[in-house]
Amino acid sequence: MSRIEQRFAALRAEGRAGLVTYLTAGDPDPETSTRLFAGLPAAGADLVEIGMAFSDPMADGPVIQEAGQRALKQGITLRRTLALVRELRRADNATPIVLMGYYNPIYRYGSKDFARDAVAAGVDGVIVVDLPPEEDSELTAPARISGLDVVRLAAPTSDDRRLPAIIEHASGFIYYVAIAGITGTRSADAGEVADAVARLRRFTDLPIAVGFGIRTPEQAAAVARAADAAVVGTALVQRLAFNLNPAGTARPGLVDAVLSDVRPLAAGVCAARKQI
Repeated sequence: MSRIEQRFAALRAEGRAGLVTYLTAGDPDPETSTRLFAGLPAAGADLVEIGMAFSDPMADGPVIQEAGQRALKQGITLRRTLALVRELRRADNATPIVLMGYYNPIYRYGSKDFARDAVAAGVDGVIVVDLPPEEDSELTAPARISGLDVVRLAAPTSDDRRLPAIIEHASGFIYYVAIAGITGTRSADAGEVADAVARLRRFTDLPIAVGFGIRTPEQAAAVARAADAAVVGTALVQRLAFNLNPAGTARPGLVDAVLSDVRPLAAGVCAARKQI
């Protein structure tokens, strides 16, 4: 079993959903970024999403766009992102790590080389926001050979005719985008999420993680009652940004401030089904 399969199996055995946390690799600087990612599991993250910084992140709102720009100014690249994963794996060989971003950096790297090198570094899966199922065989084929999960995205606009194409060749889990639009703009509706998750379960046995529009422990808990995982990104990136100096450098308490926000999110997710 892959790390992703093992983690969701463990969560099912515990009778709870998981917390997935997102931050951008290299933000606000490589050393601080490494410390942040290293601290997430102990703070309660069950899976870790690492954003691959890109200059044109069309699905992301201003908060994550700015995180990407900070990382790019620090010289982050896809190769350096894989190096970050290798560093994290020296201390943690259990937490699933999923890269999330856009196809251009992977295309430039070479999809076959990327799949091979990502798995060698310790990456478990990849979410590519702008690569539709009809066009992703050049990534999914080498990914299957290398053992890299390709996590597909479903959205409120994905109807019953579209979902089979999304589910086909998906692996790891399905990422349900709870709102139509960019990240960090509005909150997800718990009732709509529950209905969407129930509909997705008619098409797949893969775990379903829900992201976009989840900012508070209460919202994460509401999602965790229906889905297999709740994904929180913008709120954590925003906390990071609040702890930067005017020059964009990290204040001394930045890492602790971000991890302190993760703990109540994890507690909300863990307790969610006990409250039903």
